[in-house]
Amino acid sequence: MSVYGAKHLPTEIKRAISTTEAPAAIGPYSQAISAGGFIYTSGQIPLDPESGLLVPGGITEQTVRTLDNLEAVLRAAGVTFGHIVLVNVYLTSLDNFAIVNEIYGKRFNSASPPARVTIEVSALPKGSMIEISAVAHA
Repeated sequence: MSVYGAKHLPTEIKRAISTTEAPAAIGPYSQAISAGGFIYTSGQIPLDPESGLLVPGGITEQTVRTLDNLEAVLRAAGVTFGHIVLVNVYLTSLDNFAIVNEIYGKRFNSASPPARVTIEVSALPKGSMIEISAVAHA
């Protein structure tokens, strides 16, 4: 049992997913975890995987890079956007919602897009304007 009273999943039940095609974790977490037939991604922000720096530009460029990073993590787990069942989008300004929604819609253009939550937050890591996490069915 942990200090919080919860048992940790045995390592054979969960598996960390990692790829150099997406930015390395900037803290004590995994890019994604596979457990119970699902892939749980950590939030992806618009960092260039090679430099580790925020991509230049505005919300359009940041949204595209964030989705590219998410796609790379999913690919490393052996799944695609089509496997996603839930997406969480965090924006530092809901004024950017229409732009993000348009770009997002082109990536999730199936007849049954995933469920989604979009939340405005006061700040995101590295000064990012957007962060996206997802749950995919493996």
